[in-house]
Amino acid sequence: MGKVVCLLSGGIDSAVTSAIAKSRGYEVYTITFDYGQRHRKEMKCAEEIAKWLGAKHKVIKADLRQIGGSALTDNIQIPDEYEGMPPTYVPARNTIFLSYALAYAEVIDADAIFIGVNAVDYSGYPDCREEYIKAFQNMANLATKRGVEGKEIKIEAPILYLTKGEIIRKGIELGVPFEKTWSCYRGGKKACGKCPSCLIRLKGFVEAGTEDPIEYESK
Repeated sequence: MGKVVCLLSGGIDSAVTSAIAKSRGYEVYTITFDYGQRHRKEMKCAEEIAKWLGAKHKVIKADLRQIGGSALTDNIQIPDEYEGMPPTYVPARNTIFLSYALAYAEVIDADAIFIGVNAVDYSGYPDCREEYIKAFQNMANLATKRGVEGKEIKIEAPILYLTKGEIIRKGIELGVPFEKTWSCYRGGKKACGKCPSCLIRLKGFVEAGTEDPIEYESK
């Protein structure tokens, strides 16, 4: 089936997305970004998931703390509740990450990039929508050697319209080790159980009818 690049953060969505790519018979290359995020827990989880996948794993440094503007990359508090755009939105993050992935895909001659964006159970980020994926696909076709030669690098978002419960059930079907994943915005020994990301994750496991295997400070 050829090679694919999978963006792997260490969370549920990217882990399941990468597992879907593997299940389709692709040779999987995973990339994780050290972008100045609050903690390195997700990065360690990504490494473990990459090992489980049998993928060639790469960590790319892209320090977004130099830009700031997000509770994940700046001295901004992460609230348990908010209105409007979440303070955890990282400006242009998926565009930056996909651009790196696009360059890497050209170098290794990969046929596709898999990204775990989700437009159903998500936090309202603008770069998790179908319109965004289509726009990036158009740009990729125009901006790459492969694209202008008619060898499209396809941007795949296989969980875009799945609920979190459906994503988890798909992961169970594929044997994803959810105990190796991390979703909490706060990087303690245990997940906080209160931040928006924890709440979405916990809701998903309830919908999937199974227990979340990671530990929480509170639920």
